[in-house]
Amino acid sequence: MKKRIAILGSTGSIGTQALEVIAQHPGRFEVEVLTANNNYLKLEQQARKYKPNAVVIGNDNYFNKLKRRLRDVPVKVFAGEESFNQVVQIDSVDLVLTAMVGYAGLKPTIAAIQAGKDIALANKETLVVAGSLVIKLARRHQVRILPVDSEHSAIYQCLVGEGFNQIEKIFLTASGGPFREMDINSLKKVTPEEALNHPNWEMGAKITIDSASLMNKGFEAIEAKWLFSLESHQIKVLIHPQSIIHSMVQFEDGSIKAQMGLPDMKLPILYAMSFPERIKSDFPRLHFADYPQLTFEETDFKKFPCLGLAYRALEAGGNIPCILNASNEIVVHAFLNNKIRFVDIPEIISKTIDRINFISEPDLEDLEKTDKESRHLTMVFING
Repeated sequence: MKKRIAILGSTGSIGTQALEVIAQHPGRFEVEVLTANNNYLKLEQQARKYKPNAVVIGNDNYFNKLKRRLRDVPVKVFAGEESFNQVVQIDSVDLVLTAMVGYAGLKPTIAAIQAGKDIALANKETLVVAGSLVIKLARRHQVRILPVDSEHSAIYQCLVGEGFNQIEKIFLTASGGPFREMDINSLKKVTPEEALNHPNWEMGAKITIDSASLMNKGFEAIEAKWLFSLESHQIKVLIHPQSIIHSMVQFEDGSIKAQMGLPDMKLPILYAMSFPERIKSDFPRLHFADYPQLTFEETDFKKFPCLGLAYRALEAGGNIPCILNASNEIVVHAFLNNKIRFVDIPEIISKTIDRINFISEPDLEDLEKTDKESRHLTMVFING
């Protein structure tokens, strides 16, 4: 039987690549739901091509335009953020791919888990902000969370078949981004255009800036804690400029398993959608002779303080990761709009963390309040 898939954030980088994967395997997958926040024109194109059961445009202002444009297509059209939470629960959905960017992906993911849907997780903020809540829900509803991030997919693949064998440490590899070889003083002058020039991966603007600051890798460390039940000392970030080894697991006997491949997000997307099977693909193959050297470097926490802030949040727990994520979303947007410098990003986030009240065991209401307060305070610091 075909696996029927809902894609939250279908017009973004991960969403569009997921649709390409589905198109390559029409006998295995079927598009059931597509959603976007503002890009109603691209959502219309996708609806016409993939014929989903339903589409959702998050911004109500575009609902009438989208509905008129799709009046000749047999697809249900919904609008508003609450519709995201509703469409993931329909009976015809087998798997929900959460590719929305930022905090907005949390509630729809929770709604899908409560409906018993397996999750292909590309929205890292879900576990960064509310890892404890989400993992408890997934266990209660017997739902699988299948990571789509290349690093977590790599760890997941390395652990298949290992049963109860204990993890000693995991290594999350990072390319180092566009500023790996730049000195600290030069970072004061970098532009958004330079930060968006990632050497290996093609991603959305927000994630690309997070990669340049290594905040993205910090978020992945927090994700790894919840996905694989780890402590901070078991999670090491290692710079690997070639992006061929996507991550590694070291077991307590000292042996290390690595997952390798060319930097292509379609592979972890396909793995998450087809798990536990591996489906034949025509993706480009890795030729080792093309990469005669695979190199590794220690991470420089002084040069990339965002990574240190993420580890601080990882170790503190509570609502600190929520503050980290909310503040980061605001400062990245400000940097992209030339309102702050690249080096201001960690400084403003750190000040925001220091000013928000700590909650050791936050519930969803606490997290929503923390998120709003953090965004507001971050804007105060930016404007000040």
